[in-house]
Amino acid sequence: MTLKEKQQYLVLLGIAILISGVIGGIAGFTAAQSIIDNKPLIQTATKIEASDIVNVVEGASPAVVSIIVTKDLPKIDQNDLFRRFFGEGFNNTPQETERREIGGGSGFIVSADGFVVTNKHVVTDEAADYTVLLNNGDKHAAKVLARDPLNDLAILKIDVNDLPTLAFGDSDSLKPGQSVIAIGNALGEFRNTVSTGVISGLARSITASSGPFQSERLVGLIQTDASINPGNSGGPLLDTAGQVVGINVAVAQGAQNIGFAIPINQVKETIESVRQNGKLIRAWLGVRYVPITAEMAQANNLGKDFGVLVLKGDNPEDIAVMPGSPADKAGLEENDIIFEADGEKITEENPLAMIIARRKPGDLLRLKVLHDGREKDTVVVLEEAK
Repeated sequence: MTLKEKQQYLVLLGIAILISGVIGGIAGFTAAQSIIDNKPLIQTATKIEASDIVNVVEGASPAVVSIIVTKDLPKIDQNDLFRRFFGEGFNNTPQETERREIGGGSGFIVSADGFVVTNKHVVTDEAADYTVLLNNGDKHAAKVLARDPLNDLAILKIDVNDLPTLAFGDSDSLKPGQSVIAIGNALGEFRNTVSTGVISGLARSITASSGPFQSERLVGLIQTDASINPGNSGGPLLDTAGQVVGINVAVAQGAQNIGFAIPINQVKETIESVRQNGKLIRAWLGVRYVPITAEMAQANNLGKDFGVLVLKGDNPEDIAVMPGSPADKAGLEENDIIFEADGEKITEENPLAMIIARRKPGDLLRLKVLHDGREKDTVVVLEEAK
């Protein structure tokens, strides 16, 4: 090839590369613009997610119920106004009562023969009556079989068969960012209200109000930004497979989209125990104690800044170790510090009560105890709480 031919070849090659680059760029830009305009991938992903939520809600809603709380209360009439000013002697007619709705919450069915799960604080009034309102509008009187003293959990029973149910998922496998769906009786008025969100955090601890001048410490909770409103309490928190991973329990006051749910794995055995036995069977240790804080340990030179201190209460009946209890039989005494149980360190996040709740009557519980400044190992045979 001559020098002139080589030069012509290089010129043609350069022109070909330039043309192909321009054509490829135009084609690429056109394709990209088409994707942006039509958004096929984004639309597909959105449709799939929306479809999943719709399917979960349609499948779960028949098993989500509203719980109505009613009670006989004094009937307010004109005589009440006069009594306020002139005293009870103004009118000696016995005051009439009337049935009133005083509260409500949510729940969900866990067995076809009518076992319903809700929060304990929804059914805390033992003098009230409870009615379960099904998704189809049917109402059924409910009996409270169990109020769990450790978790904000209660089990109700209605005399109905062939009911739709919800299945339990695995709350131990949850990850922050995972999508969840909450269903419940929002504000005690809007049945089967649906909200969606993600798992915002795990293993949260809160002090929740359970009534006037009442509160309880809840640990190991799921935090979610799915809206949980008053009345949603006791409703299910579902994963995208439609399985229950939590029981909606509380919302952070003064915050936006910070709600909490009890992990279902934390209460599965309790629910099954009530289903099988018709009552809550709980292991019992038989000591009264207070959790140890770092401040308490320093102020009292306790020797441990975690665990629990076995201690009597202010009333004479609030003794430290119940006579004849498993703790008494194992030799535990007042002022002992229990700081470990079955190899688990006892802390605020892992309280002794929760460790015992995972055991059954008859189980051996191996404790590490600080007694008179010396550590010792103690084995307790747990018994059934009476």
